[in-house]
Amino acid sequence: MKEVMYNEYAKEVLEALPKGAFLSVSDGNEDNTMTIGWGTIGFMWGKPIFMVMVRYSRHTYRLIEASDCFTVSIPLQANLKKELGYCGSKSGRDCDKWQDLNLTKLKAHKVNAPLVGECELHYECKIISRQEVTSQTIMPDMATTFYNDNNYHVLYYGEIVGTYLK
Repeated sequence: MKEVMYNEYAKEVLEALPKGAFLSVSDGNEDNTMTIGWGTIGFMWGKPIFMVMVRYSRHTYRLIEASDCFTVSIPLQANLKKELGYCGSKSGRDCDKWQDLNLTKLKAHKVNAPLVGECELHYECKIISRQEVTSQTIMPDMATTFYNDNNYHVLYYGEIVGTYLK
């Protein structure tokens, strides 16, 4: 893998993200990956940022809260529709997604969270801020549309400390 600028593939990321990417975390004892379709890349607090969202109900929430980092692995050309579907519908509480899907777990260069080896683009991020989404922090129509079950997200702002292209 070669290191690239965090924003060099921003257009491709924004096009690929709605189709799915892998958010991976580790609490030091357990690694997990889940599918995300929401997130953004930007520049905040003088730092390049990848912002992701994790619902309280997700197994990943417990792991990311016990961590200070995460990775985002994005398939640009690889057809990982089956894998993304599985990781978006199964919980790491009940299965080992890495093993079930025979996904390649790569060691990240700068953070303690795995990379999904089948993807071409990888972001390594250190969490610098967390923000809860609540009914008071979101417009009522958004709360009704996306949180009618009160299963809100936490926003994780990750400083991008490494970006790699396979």
